[in-house]
Amino acid sequence: MNDPLDQLKDIHLPPPVDWWPPAPGWWLLAVLVLAGLAWVILYLRRRAAKPDLRREAESELRQIETAWREHQDDARLAAELSALLRRIAISLYPETDVAGMTGEAWLRWLDGRMGEEAFEKGAGRALMESAYRPDATLDNPEMLVTLVRRWLERAVREGDHA
Repeated sequence: MNDPLDQLKDIHLPPPVDWWPPAPGWWLLAVLVLAGLAWVILYLRRRAAKPDLRREAESELRQIETAWREHQDDARLAAELSALLRRIAISLYPETDVAGMTGEAWLRWLDGRMGEEAFEKGAGRALMESAYRPDATLDNPEMLVTLVRRWLERAVREGDHA
């Protein structure tokens, strides 16, 4: 009689697992990592290409103020400040019809973004009254520049969070 245990063969280990091709989970991980890397690169490129509105607005405001100190032309100062405000407003609030606003509506809109009535009833009124009169004189040009600077700082800060 044959012993049934003699018919058993020795244990054979399977061949080692090759590193290629990877398992489906590794493929999925590779795709996710590459997609994430592509998104980060695009985000950084967009951010680098995006102008720093705050710095540019402040720089242009300084140029306008310096030019006014040289030429003392109040009408030109009011027109340049109004144009700067309008360009920044169009950049920050493209969903509104800022470009078409004039007069009281423009001043009310500026005040609405600031939360006070400094344009409609204060120094900002000079933007409407003096910007297009060649013989215009401002009561307090420095106060108007300060008001525009405050509006720009607040609008750009809010625009960064929008």
